[in-house]
Amino acid sequence: MTASVTPSVRRAATTPSGPSFARVVRAEWTKLLGLRSTLAVAVATVVVTGLLTHLFASASSGDPGFVPTRNLADALPLAFLGPLVLGILVGTGEFSTGTFRSTFAAVPRRVPVLLAQAVVTAAVVLGVGVLTVGAAVLGILPAAGSRGMTPDLADAGIPLLLLGSVCYLVGAGLLGLAIGALLRRPVPAMVAAVVLLLVAPVVLSFAAEAGSDPMAVYDPEDVPAATAAVNTVETFTPVGAGSGLTNPDGGGLDGAPDLGLGGSALVMAGWVVVPLIVAAFRWRRRDLG
Repeated sequence: MTASVTPSVRRAATTPSGPSFARVVRAEWTKLLGLRSTLAVAVATVVVTGLLTHLFASASSGDPGFVPTRNLADALPLAFLGPLVLGILVGTGEFSTGTFRSTFAAVPRRVPVLLAQAVVTAAVVLGVGVLTVGAAVLGILPAAGSRGMTPDLADAGIPLLLLGSVCYLVGAGLLGLAIGALLRRPVPAMVAAVVLLLVAPVVLSFAAEAGSDPMAVYDPEDVPAATAAVNTVETFTPVGAGSGLTNPDGGGLDGAPDLGLGGSALVMAGWVVVPLIVAAFRWRRRDLG
């Protein structure tokens, strides 16, 4: 009698894919809400925006042609710093504390962590953005009341301005996340953000003025080529995109294309998506230890 031989079964080696994306999002949500800086940044952004808008509107209320709603976006060039800093803290948090080792051990593919951070950052900044715009609306009410005016938020262009303002703040938060995730260290990320969003616009502004003749009569149809080139570059920066989002009917800079609300949103999205893709590639391909 011949004994039957049972062939050995070789199990294919499998690489653990980690938890579901929903679980990763929940984990990142818990981390973000657990940060004391999250509440501090949110409150500071809302309160400072309301106060600055009130000051700007009060200073303008004495003008004969005072229109309260024109001051709604005046504080946003400073308000965007709050979401930007929050995004940087989220993007660098895992690396500054060293918890990325345990996080990436639980999520070996790594990229879902970055995507989850983008989701929770966008959600939190969206809420902060809505409250911030609400604070700006409240900020113009005293000045409007002093002139016996009632701001009409349904007036032409105002709904788009409010929507664009919220989108700008969300974009700033995601841009901060992208910079933080790419550079992985708080100080270099902060420096890069300051150079990109504060220093570069000033340099471009001076360059635009240097390219024009201060004694020449202003003619919007005859913009010097150097000024037009600099203004075009500025239009495609994050700050230029923010100006287009918060002032969609502004017509753009002299000699530069008028992107409108949709085009400005696409430019801002590009500044967010490209560094996020590069950061995801680095996270996936490189040893981050």
